[in-house]
Amino acid sequence: SLDLLKRQGYRVEDHHLTTRAEVDAFKEQHDVQTTPQTFIGGQRIGGYDDLRRHFGKTVRDKTATTYRPVIALFAMAAAMALATSWAAFGQLITVAAAEWFVAFAMCLLALQKLKDVESFATMFLNYDLLAQRWVRYGYVYPFAEGLAGVLMVAGALMWLSIPVALFIGTIGAVSVYKAVYIDKREIKCACVGGDSNVPLGF
Repeated sequence: SLDLLKRQGYRVEDHHLTTRAEVDAFKEQHDVQTTPQTFIGGQRIGGYDDLRRHFGKTVRDKTATTYRPVIALFAMAAAMALATSWAAFGQLITVAAAEWFVAFAMCLLALQKLKDVESFATMFLNYDLLAQRWVRYGYVYPFAEGLAGVLMVAGALMWLSIPVALFIGTIGAVSVYKAVYIDKREIKCACVGGDSNVPLGF
């Protein structure tokens, strides 16, 4: 809020609340749930989002669906693959770079799911065909995805990593196609974890 006010040309008088008692008293006095609060000309504007609205700026809807997490994840996987290819071969574009991209993406996707396996499994159950028949699959999936990704990065036990990746990938693709294009359901994708707002399908 302070930075936004300064960028809008305001001279700011900043009052610091230094103790919990001061914070609680301030909240009670102004009937607010959070601090800091912004006042302009003696009128309370509110918190940061309220201040952005006051200046006519957009405020992100935290409940709206977005592909941003997926785009960021795959962009990072691509950057890591290119960097690894450069370190290993002195070239950005190689066959290995493409393989590493897939492997790194799988590892990153697995990491997002492993942050809260319970939440992921619950969301996954909404559309995955195998998870609906065998609930434990939702708990196994992140570990299988991560294992396959790590093995692919190492180029080890390909007889195991490739079938695992193909198995979970094929079931996932069929499940998404059925949910989105046959059942016409509008649900969130668990691909980057159970707390995401990524829509299922495109």
